[in-house]
Amino acid sequence: MNRRRRLLPAAVATALGVGLFLAGGLGLAPQRGGAPAPERPPGQDTADTGLAGDIRGLQEHLRSTPDDALAMASLGLAYVQQAKITADPSYYPKAEDVLTRSLRTDPDGNFTAMAGMAALTGARHDFTAALDWSQRAIAINPDNSTLYGTLADACTQLGRYPESFDAAQRMVDLKPGTPSLARASYTWELRGDTAAATALMKRALDDANTAADRAFALYHLSLLALGGGDPATALAQAETGLRAAPGTASLLEARGRAEAALGRSDEAVADLRRATAQVPQPEYVLELGELLQSLGRTAEAEEQYRVLRAEWKLFTDNGVALDADAALFEADHGDPATAVAIAEQGLRTRPFLDTHDAYAWALHAAGRDTEALRESDQALALGTRNALFHYHRAVILRALGRNDEARTEFGTALATDPAFHPLHAPAARAALAELAPGS
Repeated sequence: MNRRRRLLPAAVATALGVGLFLAGGLGLAPQRGGAPAPERPPGQDTADTGLAGDIRGLQEHLRSTPDDALAMASLGLAYVQQAKITADPSYYPKAEDVLTRSLRTDPDGNFTAMAGMAALTGARHDFTAALDWSQRAIAINPDNSTLYGTLADACTQLGRYPESFDAAQRMVDLKPGTPSLARASYTWELRGDTAAATALMKRALDDANTAADRAFALYHLSLLALGGGDPATALAQAETGLRAAPGTASLLEARGRAEAALGRSDEAVADLRRATAQVPQPEYVLELGELLQSLGRTAEAEEQYRVLRAEWKLFTDNGVALDADAALFEADHGDPATAVAIAEQGLRTRPFLDTHDAYAWALHAAGRDTEALRESDQALALGTRNALFHYHRAVILRALGRNDEARTEFGTALATDPAFHPLHAPAARAALAELAPGS
């Protein structure tokens, strides 16, 4: 094999690096607890530098050398990454076109384009295809650590957890660094060991050698602290990131969530508005809408929900399958039957913990609590410390008349994170008070 085919060029390394790691997977359609890649810090002229510059340079190169399969593959990967950074899924059809052309030009040893297809299909939530493309790329280049990252992501979202953990460990073994350590952190977070997850993410921060990597690690450290009920630490991590990379949307979102947990509602709304104005990630829009609703600002919340529906339509129009967050939204704010349909379809393509939890909640909203409890069992099967999962389980148990168990689950949710959700955390406290012995 030609050595040049064994090396990923800089543009490919960027597109397949830490930016492809999302706690909830590869895609842009959001999952609660997932995390978009950090944006490039303001002050850089992204028309001429960074990923936008990579795209421009590759486009110019391909105008003069249209049959360069490696350049086409690199461009496809860059389009996938740009879609995530900008929350613009119209880059996905562009990526599909150029990656398909790359594979037609070089169908055999083209592991770069195969990795690009893994990233693209994962971003669209077709994780079976993402797994297949990852395995094909690894068969050609078994010593490339980044490829094991795409394999780990696909296996995770398909519920193949032992395989995903093995792939993440292989990635670390081949190349310990921010991308691999971040994935290793997530394997422990899924298993409920937040101390190990935090320790590994701190190592990822220590190994970060770019502003984007540092922002990425600090964002996830903030989320880990927030999910563990420590909003003060979450706020500090987000603010540390923002001092290094002012205006970064993911860090503004993290800071907004921490501020909301600390009761600093006006500041939280302001930060979430800034985040959504900069990068209209559906996850950010939903968080802002639910915070506004919790504050009684119903008209503003409804406006955010209209924006959210428009965003999701844009994603589906560009080939992204909706699942967990869309099902939860419909269960909470829309139509239970639609929620069930979305979750059932989601389980066919993404049988991940989040999707099982969303299906449980949708089934509860539809009055199907016995089935819902079985799905809740699946969501918590790995021991993940997720307050929302426990809250959903508590409500389902209460609906089934199992009040003692429900009281335990409400308590677990609030002990894990007292401010886990702007609407559901107050409901959990009220339910716990109603279920207290002697009440």
